[in-house]
Parts: sequence; structure tokens; C-alpha cells
Amino acid sequence: MKDVMISIKGAHRPHLAEEDSFELITGGTYHNEGAETMFSYMETEMTGMAGTRTTFHVSPEKVTLTREGTMNAQMIFEQGKKHLFLYETPYGATGMGVDTRRLFADFGVPGGDVEIDYTIDVDGVVVSENSFVISVRESGRGLGA
Repeated sequence: MKDVMISIKGAHRPHLAEEDSFELITGGTYHNEGAETMFSYMETEMTGMAGTRTTFHVSPEKVTLTREGTMNAQMIFEQGKKHLFLYETPYGATGMGVDTRRLFADFGVPGGDVEIDYTIDVDGVVVSENSFVISVRESGRGLGA
């Protein structure tokens, strides 16, 4: 594991509403071993999920996002496939689906990038369209490197 800087740029468009975008730069940890990559960071008050650790496991064909803490979920992103997941909050749990329209990941020893474009549905009804671009870089190398 090594310390990294993680840049997350995302967009969230709820059904029949305007798009909301965000950008977060935070410290985290990173491990790369061949085709398998893992990075994680702690959520903050800004994201509304303080006390939650978010972890990404990246393999050649899929990305798994796991949240543990005040919010709990495991979302599997696999291009062209839909996966169901349980989203647990302090207020209750909801079953949802994630349908990945586009997935790109390129990681190596110093870091890398992942881009995901997906929809979220509840009981088969799409409730939002989402996308994010994440860049992971060794601390001190800069996010533009």
C-alpha cells in the first residue's frame, strides 16, 4: 500500500432534473499488482457520507466499488451488464440496480485512471444517470502527471 492523491470528477442527473456535478480531491491508499488494482479513501462531510470508507477494486473487465461505514453498498460496474445491489443508510436499505454503459480503466504501478458511465434504477425504473472520472497518482507526482 502506498499513499496517493485521488481526484474524482462526477456528474449525477436524477430523472427529470438538472445535472449536478462535483469534484473531490482527497488522500487515500493504493495497491497495484499486475492486472489487479485497489484504492480507497475516507468520505467527508462534503460528500454527505462522513465515516464511510470507499474502496475500488479494479480488474481487467470490471470495477467493484465498496462502501463501508455510515453507508454500506457494493456496486459492480461491468460494461453492458446490469448488477443488483443493496444500498444501506442510517435511514434504511433499498435494493437498486446499476447498469454500466461505459467502462474504461488504465492502471499501473504509479497510479492510473478510471471512467464509468452508468444508470441507477429502483425496481427497474431509472432514477439517475451518472458518470465519474477518477485519477489516482502517487503523492508528490501531481494529478496531471
